[in-house]
Amino acid sequence: MGGGTKRDTETETDTEGVARRLRDGMAQGVLSFPLTSFREDGSLDLDGFRAHITAQLATAPGAVFPACGTGEFFSLDEAEYGQVVAAAVEAAGGRVPVVAGIGYGWAQAVRFARIAEEAGADALLVLPHYLVAAPQDGLVAQLEHIAARTRLPLIAYQRGQVAFGAEAFRRITAIPGVIGLKDGHSDLDRLQRLTLAAPEGFLFFNGAATAEIQARAYAAVGVPAYSSAVHAFAPEIANAFFTALRDGDDGTVEKLLRDFYVPLVAIRDRVPGYAVSLVKAAARLRGRPVGPVRAPLTDPSPADLADLRTLLTAGLDLVGAAL
Repeated sequence: MGGGTKRDTETETDTEGVARRLRDGMAQGVLSFPLTSFREDGSLDLDGFRAHITAQLATAPGAVFPACGTGEFFSLDEAEYGQVVAAAVEAAGGRVPVVAGIGYGWAQAVRFARIAEEAGADALLVLPHYLVAAPQDGLVAQLEHIAARTRLPLIAYQRGQVAFGAEAFRRITAIPGVIGLKDGHSDLDRLQRLTLAAPEGFLFFNGAATAEIQARAYAAVGVPAYSSAVHAFAPEIANAFFTALRDGDDGTVEKLLRDFYVPLVAIRDRVPGYAVSLVKAAARLRGRPVGPVRAPLTDPSPADLADLRTLLTAGLDLVGAAL
């Protein structure tokens, strides 16, 4: 993809191998961002997480991304993080790439990166740094510091206070080990310019909230791969949408958008944090052992939960599945 310099592929490195596996997986299925299971007292439920991610893997995602935004990375301490990533690696068993989330400032991100390495992760998703706005030079330096201190490939995530300009993007693509960019801004003009400037083989991911809403627009600028929060609770719906989009079945795409995804976004937008807590609530409605969210997130109100149940039942009916 893109018009930049082709990377040397005469001898495939570990980094190139991970990028190839991700590229192949992205073409075959949605990217799974599993939920992290907690008990009612807020403690980590590792058995619940293992059951959840095993069920996720059974639906053939292109890759799994544990301990990222949907997995409440921001709520995990280092010991819990290591347990979650290790459980994901064990469950995946090498069948699909495991990309663990890391974040905060670069020093703390490196601590998480080393834990992920020890747990056997294949790559890392660098979540937006904490709190402060930063200049472009600082955004590049953040990735340079992390890349210099881990052997795992990195995917940068631009969202919130992180947005790469053209020159900064060119610089991050030249950092050894940086293999991709996940975009959550939905600025398709800017994104098109980046895809055209990228080196051949550089990976792009649609990371918009409820990514299916904008999947066709992202695909039109050369970014067909996307993460699906819906996959965490209704892989039947997520996979039906992915297949219809891939096969050019516009009728099914539009029906699912109109009758499920757009109403889901309307509920999601009622309360800050519902992008995660609504997903967890939907998983619980289907009997998944994911438990509640941790503060500062809150679980949905009874009224919102009732609306979610009605919509989930209707969405599953659309694809011939049951609650």
